[in-house]
Amino acid sequence: MLEKSFGILFYLRKQRNEASNLQYIILRVTVDGVAREMSVKRSWPSSRWNPKANRALGSKEDARTLNEFLDVVQANVYAARQKLLETGQMLTAEAVIEIVSGAAQRRRGLMALFKKHNEELEKLIGKGVAKGTWTNFNTSYRHLGTFLNKEYGTDEINIISLNLEFVKKFYNWLRVEKNLKHNSALKNIANMKKIVITCVDNGWLKVDPFVKFDLSREEVQTTFLVKEEIQAIAEKVFVNQRLARVRDVFIFCCFTGLAFADVKQLKKSEVSIGIDSQLRIYKGRQKTGTPSFIPLLPITMKILKKYEQDPECLGKDQLLPVLSNQKYNAYLKEIGDLCGIEKELKTHVARHTFGTSVTLANNVPLESIKEMMGHKSLRQTLHYAKVSGLKVSQDMAKLREHLQENNFISEAEIIKM
Repeated sequence: MLEKSFGILFYLRKQRNEASNLQYIILRVTVDGVAREMSVKRSWPSSRWNPKANRALGSKEDARTLNEFLDVVQANVYAARQKLLETGQMLTAEAVIEIVSGAAQRRRGLMALFKKHNEELEKLIGKGVAKGTWTNFNTSYRHLGTFLNKEYGTDEINIISLNLEFVKKFYNWLRVEKNLKHNSALKNIANMKKIVITCVDNGWLKVDPFVKFDLSREEVQTTFLVKEEIQAIAEKVFVNQRLARVRDVFIFCCFTGLAFADVKQLKKSEVSIGIDSQLRIYKGRQKTGTPSFIPLLPITMKILKKYEQDPECLGKDQLLPVLSNQKYNAYLKEIGDLCGIEKELKTHVARHTFGTSVTLANNVPLESIKEMMGHKSLRQTLHYAKVSGLKVSQDMAKLREHLQENNFISEAEIIKM
């Protein structure tokens, strides 16, 4: 690419008050023949101005002071030019003037940038971005707006005002005023951080205000059901059809690992015969879009068969009669009480149960669990597939048997009385 022509000029412009001997000092920046101007907020008499040197005449203190100031402005112009080139932005006279005048920086409000990010994210829904991701960023955007209004009495804050104190204050506000748990508060902080890091990457911020903020999350104890609890729910006779239908959906999720959003959207076209001639579910996860591959077990096929001609399912083009998340969780709590299960039943407990009691405890490899649960990495699978006490007992029983068979160590001397 050819080097663009670049010019700087300081000149005087008459004030409206012709009687005044002073004139405004104007900076003109020209790039490839296109010029933009700005006032440098200084005035000077034309009789003491050298138009060839673009500087004040004389060696008096006021002239030296002005010329030093103009030298600084000129240095800032070249610095702005270099910044645009280094960051790969378009080099124009207007862009240079905006940086030097501070207009570009003043327009960089955190809320405005956050809103723009969310608008662009919305356009990518279904194209590698899940709607849930966009919803989470919108929630964080609203929390931040409320925080600014309540704590600072404003609807906007410039990114250059961000510092560690602001981040900590926002975190504390989320914990106290919104009553969020540590991990939930950090999730909102992390969403805001994405906007701020973009500003750092673009060179708009020199310092990352999150550098010394600890974003470590607390380990969450995963709730899942053991075999006896799953059996208790499966065998429970419900007179109320509403509870029976919720139970069926829950058990289906326990043996497929589908999250609530995925089972609610499960359609006939997503159930097909695999290369092993067995029925399987193949669908992209609603949350991440990552495909999940789930061979169907006998119990799940029976549940699908049960609702094959269900009027409600046919009317909504669903394979199972899934209610709203709120109602589903409320009825699960009722089912838990009726079945004598002390653990709090929620929609995601079924997914955790699949990752532990149904698969891991029955020696299904983590790599296979990852594919069925639609995880992008094994690290995610490890979060869901917590090793249950049953699995530990099974592994230790195998170890005990192995040690005995191989006479690993003689206890003769130890057991002597």
